[in-house]
Amino acid sequence: MEQSLEKVLNDIVSAPETTACLFANKQGLCLCTKGKISSEMAGIGIAISEQACKLEPNLNPPTICMYSGNRRCIIQKDGEITGVLYKQSPN
Repeated sequence: MEQSLEKVLNDIVSAPETTACLFANKQGLCLCTKGKISSEMAGIGIAISEQACKLEPNLNPPTICMYSGNRRCIIQKDGEITGVLYKQSPN
C-alpha cells in the first residue's frame, strides 16, 4: 500500500501549480507527504473534512477548497484516506 500511495503522491505533486500534498488516515495520522507541508496538517485536514461532512451530509464526501491570496488548499476524502493539497496560482 505504501508504494502505491507514494506513486499517487508523486503524480499529484508533479501536476502544474501543485506545491505540496499530504495523505492521512481516518485517525488523522500522516501517511506520507511531499513538498512544503507540515505533517501536523493531517489532523487538521481530517477535522475540517469531518465538519464539512456534517454541513453537507448529502455530498459523500464534499471537497473543501480554501483560498488565501494566490494559494489554495484542497481537502478531499476518499474512503479511508484524506488528501490535503496545496496549489499556487501563477502570477
